[in-house]
Amino acid sequence: MPDKPSVLFVCVHNAGRSQMAAGWLRHLAGDGVEVRSAGSLPGDQVNPAAVEAMAEVGIDISDQRPKVLTTDAVEASDVVITMGCGDACPIFPGKRYLDWQLDDPAGQGVDAVRPIRDEIERRIRGLLAELGVSAPA
Repeated sequence: MPDKPSVLFVCVHNAGRSQMAAGWLRHLAGDGVEVRSAGSLPGDQVNPAAVEAMAEVGIDISDQRPKVLTTDAVEASDVVITMGCGDACPIFPGKRYLDWQLDDPAGQGVDAVRPIRDEIERRIRGLLAELGVSAPA
């Protein structure tokens, strides 16, 4: 059985976008994809508005904690998806990099986070199709 693909989501604080993306990917891919997320300057906690927005669609990310980005995490991942971390993300040859331009939910209420959450879901479903991993409808 081939190794399952691994995806690393990176944003600055690892508190909003990358946590929502990791939550969506875990939810939609189940055990089909190895999921990691990290931040170049991780925050103290996951954004409460992101937790609330994800809970509204039945995904619990309240147990996640921001993690610092390590070169090991990048090297261990097949696809690295950056979300506004600029030059802080190390680049390794042979990795596939995607940069998702998404609004930063930091300091925003849940009303502002919902459209970001929905855009992340759309992109995750597209990513799963590219990876050949079937997501539940």
